[in-house]
Amino acid sequence: MVQKSEEVAIFAGGCFWCMVKPFNEQPGIINVVSGYTGGHKENPTYEEVCSETTGHYEAVQITFDPDVFPYERLLELFWQQIDPTDPGGQFFDRGRSYKTAIFFQNEDQKRLAEQSKQELENSGRFDRPIVTEILPAKEFYPAEEYHQDFYKKSPLRYNAYRKGSGRDAYIRTYWEE
Repeated sequence: MVQKSEEVAIFAGGCFWCMVKPFNEQPGIINVVSGYTGGHKENPTYEEVCSETTGHYEAVQITFDPDVFPYERLLELFWQQIDPTDPGGQFFDRGRSYKTAIFFQNEDQKRLAEQSKQELENSGRFDRPIVTEILPAKEFYPAEEYHQDFYKKSPLRYNAYRKGSGRDAYIRTYWEE
């Protein structure tokens, strides 16, 4: 019997609600968890993270099979969900907890993340610099249960949020050909 290989990727792309569905719908994705990482407080709550006192980012932790959906494809999909030129958050969510970042698990992920960022910078797709950070992974804390798979639990609210935030319009402008 062949053992399935599994790896973990962590991406901060602003509101974690909006980062789950695009990854969840791909082959080779085993699990996507909304949560918090990059800060100094153990087991932070949503309210604490939003207060900007914990240093955490809203993020998603993706468990994936690299033989089916390689890390490079995860990076491509990540870039297509965010505004990588915004240093102050994402869309109408402002502050450190909504900034973008790639949290690498190992040197290979770091190298691939840096390479993908440089390729995006060189592409000329954006007229401002790419400011998404590439940082070493820290402890990841799952968010409260009501945040998990929010797009499934509350589709009307989720869709209204995506549209109202400007994320969907931005993605259409910069990524849909």
